Amino acid sequence: MAITHKLEMRQGQQLAMTPQLQQAIRLLQFSNLELNAFIDAELERNPLLERDEVEAPEMGRTIDSLSDASPARAPGDGDAAVDFSGPQGTADSPLDTDLGNVYPDTAASELAGGQGPGGGDLGSWSSVGNRSGSFDDDDSNLEAFVASERSLRDHLAEQLQLSVPDPVERLIGQYLIDLVDEAGYLHAELAQVADKLGAEVAVVERVLEKLQTFDPVGVMARSLAECLALQLKDQNRFDPLIAKLLDNLPLLAQHNIPALKKAVGVDMEDLADMISEIKRLNPKPGLEFGSVQVQSVVPDVLVRAAADGSWLLELNADTLPRVLVNRSYLAKVGTVAGGSKDKIYITECLQTANWLVKSLDQRARTILKVAEEIVRQQDAFFTHGVQYLRPLNLRTVADAISMHESTVSRVTSNKYMSTPRGIFELKYFFTSAIQSADDGEAHSSEAVRHRIKQMIDAETARSVLSDDKIVEKLKNDGIDIARRTVAKYREAMRIPSSVQRRREKKMDASVQGAG
Repeated sequence: MAITHKLEMRQGQQLAMTPQLQQAIRLLQFSNLELNAFIDAELERNPLLERDEVEAPEMGRTIDSLSDASPARAPGDGDAAVDFSGPQGTADSPLDTDLGNVYPDTAASELAGGQGPGGGDLGSWSSVGNRSGSFDDDDSNLEAFVASERSLRDHLAEQLQLSVPDPVERLIGQYLIDLVDEAGYLHAELAQVADKLGAEVAVVERVLEKLQTFDPVGVMARSLAECLALQLKDQNRFDPLIAKLLDNLPLLAQHNIPALKKAVGVDMEDLADMISEIKRLNPKPGLEFGSVQVQSVVPDVLVRAAADGSWLLELNADTLPRVLVNRSYLAKVGTVAGGSKDKIYITECLQTANWLVKSLDQRARTILKVAEEIVRQQDAFFTHGVQYLRPLNLRTVADAISMHESTVSRVTSNKYMSTPRGIFELKYFFTSAIQSADDGEAHSSEAVRHRIKQMIDAETARSVLSDDKIVEKLKNDGIDIARRTVAKYREAMRIPSSVQRRREKKMDASVQGAG
């Protein structure tokens, strides 16, 4: 068979993503912490970029409250005027592969060239400015001299130096302290510790006994029962009966009072007193000290009610870093750049800086636009509460603001909104729909969870609701839901079964009666 050569012409579509587009997509889904880390890296990499420390102009909108009877409106109707300095384009690419689809307010060609709409600078969140650079050191920061919070390990190490003079025991003690978790528990086998340190198990046990006398009381325990026993011994309240109770803590956790009463060998009154005494102890003594820094959630969007019943939206300036191009430094290095490589490098830095500045600005606009539509769709939630949360999906928001669904998904990832009802992740407002029993409007799954929790919170020892009873009550309220769905929601909220809840309420009633 002869091999022949021929030319063929084929037409097809190919997904092409430029590095600039990939960066724009990454910026959209970054949280505020990730964004600041990315900006810091860019500032170190690009000599033409610097932070703009000037107070940022307010970027916000006013959203009129919507009721169920309100007519449908196009996105932006009734909004307060916001000066975005120039006309805004629309996206027309169905593949979501160009910048106009990620940032539909500005054309990709304008951003790539570093020009705002109409060829001028944007009156923007992050804009190019003619600002002279300053490389002076920052002023002394007094906050840097504030004493840091002392950790549990530091607190134990100080006591070790004063209480254990023997250098060998002190070394073993420091090793054990380094194994303690933030709650104050020691998760280690003493035999393995002794083998690793080349010491006798008896010596390690002796050191551990000394460490267990340290403050806070109950620290260095290897189990909850040992932690509680250490605290009872310190109060001179440890006796054989309460030791039996600690040996049967699983029965107490299961609220199996008859079996616990039989195992300890006391009457109900004495058992209630012992349980009350254990409840007054601290199961996690190490948490009194700061050992792990927890980063609090910083909202990206701020929502507050206006006097006329509308909602005011604005971006949190603290979460949106502003950068600009140092034009003075650009002019200075442009005059001394000798070779072609230097000029190419400066040109690339300028293009990257312009792109980043415009991308940050459009990221802020896109977040505000998505948040605006969420508030418009979930107006009943902000006005009346979680039970009025509506079913909402990404496509609904994307169609309303003429964006691609994937863009909305990226915007709502790792972003938070501060509202009069608390701080919520933007994805919280997107919930699945549960059909109505009377063919009415569908119910949000989150609202149904809230109803289930309200029913269970209102229970008494004589009126504990089974899952079947909850299903029946919800159907009477017009919510068509299966029993397995109720069980799934209940378990997701970490609510025990009706049998377990009935035991808890009976035990609490017995303890209160004995008291």
